[in-house]
Amino acid sequence: MTLTLRTITRAEHLAFVAGHPSVSHMQVPSWGDVKADWRAESLGWFEPDGRLVGAGLVLLRALPKIRRYLAYLPEGPVIDWDSPDLERWLEPMLAHLKGLGAFSVKMGPPVVARRWSPEAVKAGITDPDAHRLRDVPPTSSEQGAADLADRLRRLGWRQAEPGGEEGFAAGQPRYVCQVPYAGRSLEDIQRGLNQQWRRNIKKADKAGVKVVRGGYEDLPVFYGLYAETARRDRFIPRPLPYFQRMWSALTAEDPDRMRLYLAHHDGEVLAAATMLIVGGHVWYSYGASTARKREVQPSTAMQWRMMCDAHELGAHVYDFRGITDTLEESDHLLGLLRFKVGAGGEAVEYVGEWDFPLNRLLHKALDVYLTLR
Repeated sequence: MTLTLRTITRAEHLAFVAGHPSVSHMQVPSWGDVKADWRAESLGWFEPDGRLVGAGLVLLRALPKIRRYLAYLPEGPVIDWDSPDLERWLEPMLAHLKGLGAFSVKMGPPVVARRWSPEAVKAGITDPDAHRLRDVPPTSSEQGAADLADRLRRLGWRQAEPGGEEGFAAGQPRYVCQVPYAGRSLEDIQRGLNQQWRRNIKKADKAGVKVVRGGYEDLPVFYGLYAETARRDRFIPRPLPYFQRMWSALTAEDPDRMRLYLAHHDGEVLAAATMLIVGGHVWYSYGASTARKREVQPSTAMQWRMMCDAHELGAHVYDFRGITDTLEESDHLLGLLRFKVGAGGEAVEYVGEWDFPLNRLLHKALDVYLTLR
């Protein structure tokens, strides 16, 4: 049976999201308001009887100087990825986006391919023969993900190279770290912390670190720490208005869609972080800290408070977001992987992002443009 695709309202989109246990925060209507440089549209897939059975947020960005667009569905769309007739979902989407002037479509199916337990990751880090996660035997593999990749290739989709979020270099992490919460007590989650985490939580508590919820008015304080973190870790920070727009857009859609946490010690804010919530999925989004007073462990105290609050919300997963897939000691991101896995997090590999060139010449021109930047 043919599916019909059309633009849907924000209300229709949100009602669909509310009926699912896990939908990316990048697939809710308000995310389009956050991405001010992109034009956003909510798409809906309908059965012949009028039932809405799939939804997606597409972001459209024009090529420089011409009105042709890159269409991007980050961590989406939310459709039946196990369907044996995948083309009945994807063909109407491609036709619709081509009609909007898209020259290329990028999407990120929210489908898990493999998982590695904390123990498997730790063993891989100490194994001299393991250089990347793929060198470590996974704890579990999903055959459906391999089948999906094969079907996408047969339909003309190409697996995308990993990228960043800025400008045309759209891309989300293929590897993330997640702490499973479903069916677990807070005590069980606490037992999953490694000794270093438990020791640092006690150290922060003994030192008098206090973690509190903040609001819009505290974003400049967060941003000061974030800018310091960017200088220290050598990355380009987003501007303060981006976070202010994120707060306004997300909390207008749902007052508890975004939270801000601040770790205080002796009247000084030492660490801050944002948390995003969609249904039972909770994400640690952006984190920031000062290099001062690290010995009182403000970041660990803050993360544990966020993890506790996520459990109180009834979350089924606490998502630390992106991790490196390299296990080399020389990689400066390995310490971050250790920190996240130390919280009981599993390494999770998604099926990755996929491109479909609607106009091969313009798609190739975009590849060249990105290569030369």
